[in-house]
Amino acid sequence: MKFLIRSFSYIFHPLFMPLSGVLYYFYMSPRYFNEEFMYSKVFAAAIMTTVIPILSFYMLKNLQLVSSIHLKDVRERKWPLLMQMVFIFLLIRLIFDGYEIPALYFFFVGVLGASSGAFLLSLFKFKASLHMIGLSGVLFFIIGLSLHYGSNMLPWIAVGIFACGATATSRLDAKAHTPIELIIGFIIGAASQFLVYPYWL
Repeated sequence: MKFLIRSFSYIFHPLFMPLSGVLYYFYMSPRYFNEEFMYSKVFAAAIMTTVIPILSFYMLKNLQLVSSIHLKDVRERKWPLLMQMVFIFLLIRLIFDGYEIPALYFFFVGVLGASSGAFLLSLFKFKASLHMIGLSGVLFFIIGLSLHYGSNMLPWIAVGIFACGATATSRLDAKAHTPIELIIGFIIGAASQFLVYPYWL
């Protein structure tokens, strides 16, 4: 049972959350997209939010700036978060156009805001949960899509709520976070998406 609980920390790792938002959008959106266009956007998002950050992590690890992919020490979070902010900014500027796909454009604006919030808190030595930031961000993006398209996405919203609860339990079981760090992380991720609702809903 302990293995199952702790596995949620890996299944819902924050590194995968931005890409999961992109995949969900293209899977659920009623809009028609040319396959080549869609695959190019997904590929670019995968490279910028998953592949390059993983390679960057190993570079930072070789430089002894980080010790674990979970970034348990708050001091280790500064460089990875700063690099993520740069990658997300480039994604917004070069890949997702605000007029072409406004939902994904503002989703990543929210991701950038959440990353900035986590970075600022790390400067004050507060370790907000990156898992909860990522999960709550995707959850509120799904809620936004449901409102935007007037579509029933309650099953997916329920999955998102379950993922948040299961991952929070996993992080507590691993003693990786305190309850307040999980709550603050959830608020940062949710608020970053909620605040951009008026620009695309």
